[in-house]
Amino acid sequence: METGNARPLGSLHRYWGWMLALGVLMLVLGVIGLYASVALTIVSVLLFGALLVAGGVAQAIQAFRASGWKSVALHVGIALLYIVGGGIALYDPVAASLSLTIFIAAMLLVTGIFRAAMAFQMRPIGGWGWVLFGGIMSFLLGLLIFAQWPVSGLFAIGLFVAIELIVDGWSCILFALAAKSTETGHSAEERHA
Repeated sequence: METGNARPLGSLHRYWGWMLALGVLMLVLGVIGLYASVALTIVSVLLFGALLVAGGVAQAIQAFRASGWKSVALHVGIALLYIVGGGIALYDPVAASLSLTIFIAAMLLVTGIFRAAMAFQMRPIGGWGWVLFGGIMSFLLGLLIFAQWPVSGLFAIGLFVAIELIVDGWSCILFALAAKSTETGHSAEERHA
């Protein structure tokens, strides 16, 4: 008799090969992205711009469905911001990547300061040092991006995307191998039952 905990991965164990292939693909794309971080930055900014324009069009459509002039005005205002922002990113992706990178650097600096302050508030609790470490690392990464700016604006976003692909690829690979080992373990249990 199977219980809910007998197969923690559900039916995923049957498809572990697909998960493994996805992980390998993401890992390979991430490694390529490391070597082509400038191109990946530009592609990411172009995709971001296209998504902003699409969101703006959706907001504009919603404006026609809204009732009351205030609601219509808000939807039109949001639509214009999205479309103009996306249009700028599509028209000049290099300038957009420079702007986004400086925003990311500022966000990392502020987040690092807040995390460090939070760590000192947590001090009696175990693990506060890891929160402090994370805050320091965020702050230093923000400083590094600022110190390298405007050059960092050409590669930082692509570098972040490449690292995300690599980490996610490894996660998928390890998850697939865990699913495969679960399949092997359950097959042996079912034969002996």
